[in-house]
Amino acid sequence: MNVTEEILNHNLMYGASDNTTPGNLVSAKALNYAQGATIQRPIQENVSVVPRYLKYKDSVGLFGAENVFVRVNLTVQDTGTGCSEESDWQCSHITTGDFPTVNTYVQAIADMTKDLETENTYEPALVGNELPGINNPYVGVNLKNLKTGNIYNDAWLDVRLYTKSKEEHPFDDMYLPVNDYFYIGFHARNTRRLPYNVECIVGTEFVARDAVDPKLIAKVN
Repeated sequence: MNVTEEILNHNLMYGASDNTTPGNLVSAKALNYAQGATIQRPIQENVSVVPRYLKYKDSVGLFGAENVFVRVNLTVQDTGTGCSEESDWQCSHITTGDFPTVNTYVQAIADMTKDLETENTYEPALVGNELPGINNPYVGVNLKNLKTGNIYNDAWLDVRLYTKSKEEHPFDDMYLPVNDYFYIGFHARNTRRLPYNVECIVGTEFVARDAVDPKLIAKVN
C-alpha cells in the first residue's frame, strides 16, 4: 500500500487535522460525522386530534446533517375544534350568545336534553367533536413545501413523505389508518445551508378506505 497516497486521500476528505467535528468537515465537503435525526432515530410527533397542522422552519446542510426525518405517530380520537364531514353532509357552525331579531328571525333556543329520540324519521343532531362512525377509517395527510422565497435555495431542498416501511411515497397526499405512523424527510441536495418552510396537514379527510384513491394509500411492504 502506498502510504503517501492514503495520507493525501485522508487529507482531501477530512482536512489536514484529525479532528472530525462537523465545523471542520465543511471545507472538504464531508459531512459524514454531522449528527441529525435519521430515519432510524427520527424526531417524534404525536397526533391524536385532527385536523393538526405541523409546521417546520429550520435548515439543513452545511455545518449540519444533510437529511432530517420526523416520525408522526397517529392515534386519532376526535376532531378537537374542527369538524369531520360525513358523505353528502356538511358541518354547521353554531354561534351562541344574545342576538337581536334579524329579518323577523329570532334567536333559537337549543336544549340538548330534549328530542333525543328519532321523530318522524328525523334523527337528533350530533353536537360535539366526535368522529363519524366509519368502518375501517383512513385519515388524509397533505405535505406542502411553502418555500422561503429564495429560488436558489428552494430549488435544492426536497421534502418527502415516507411510509412506515421507510419507503418514499410518490405523492404529497397520503392516506393511512387512524392508528399508524409515517415519516417526513427533509433533504439538502447541495453543499450549502438550506433553510426550509414546510407544513404538513394531518386530517385533510376522514373517510372509509374504500373511498380512497388506491394510489394515495400508504403502501406497506
